[in-house]
Amino acid sequence: MNTYVVGGAVRDELLGLPVHDRDHVVVGATPEDMTRQGFRPVGKDFPVFLHPVTKEEYALARTERKSGRGYKGFQVHASPEVTLEEDLKRRDLTINAMARAGDGSLIDPFGGSKDLKAGILRHVSEAFAEDPVRILRVARFAARFGFKVAQETMALMREMVRSGETDHLVPERVWQEFSKGLGEKHPEAMFAVLKECGLYEKLLPELTELPSKLAGSVPMRFALLMWPLTRQQISSLSERLRVPNDARDLAMATSASRNFLESAHTATAARLLELLTVGDAFRRPERFAELLQVARLAAPGIDTARVERALRAVQEVDEEAIAKTASSTQKIPELIKQARVNAIEKGAPG
Repeated sequence: MNTYVVGGAVRDELLGLPVHDRDHVVVGATPEDMTRQGFRPVGKDFPVFLHPVTKEEYALARTERKSGRGYKGFQVHASPEVTLEEDLKRRDLTINAMARAGDGSLIDPFGGSKDLKAGILRHVSEAFAEDPVRILRVARFAARFGFKVAQETMALMREMVRSGETDHLVPERVWQEFSKGLGEKHPEAMFAVLKECGLYEKLLPELTELPSKLAGSVPMRFALLMWPLTRQQISSLSERLRVPNDARDLAMATSASRNFLESAHTATAARLLELLTVGDAFRRPERFAELLQVARLAAPGIDTARVERALRAVQEVDEEAIAKTASSTQKIPELIKQARVNAIEKGAPG
């Protein structure tokens, strides 16, 4: 029974990056061997265990065989006879198919360290084509490291798209990889890879143009991508990618506010108040602040400073005092609205 650190931990260590999580492969053991040593089983589809002290993951060495379409179409075989090299061979990229033994020696049967130095993303074997999510992982790693995709790997990815294998992508896994790539240092590299292999047109047909710069949180970057789109287009794309509510809602609010924002420099006080209402600035000021950051990135000419002055002016309106002095409850909303308009005229004049 031998244990090895594998995958991303080895890759990041060789790159001189901090290692936060370590995955381990155990060769020559059975599930019974692991439980006898105090490991707790957690794997549903294959034998994975948590270390009794460190809680790090230890997986039994395994092989996989394609048995159907999509991510779940695999038969997994884990046994003491599976070798470390067989386990590493099922992995996606050479830079992720390295292992570190207990004595510190590097096991690199597929040339991952060489590709790491050259900045190349290369598939380990033809089994890469059996999981379409791996295309998104390649694009994500391109966004993270700025690496280039090997020609033979790009050719394989194109064939996967052409053959329809990517039609069976699980939406939740698409967003998982896409959002990670979107938040990386070089997100433009992810889009370049997706375009070159042909998957971009299938996943993101609404995005006919990309922003020159992506910055901020992932929800902000997603909203920035969605800036030119209609609310219906945003809804369709969000449903296709299973975009979570925080990113979808910010994109929707930004889209609804876009026309108001583009005319903010000449807008009347009443128009600015409408913008604050549409953008939900009173109930969700933190999200509205993100909305304005997106607008500044998407269209630097937008006068967000005037919008911010308008919001500060409105926040000074004493709604409780207005309600107490109003002669009729029916007039309270109108009185508050007029007070807000008057405050904007003073605090953010045109």
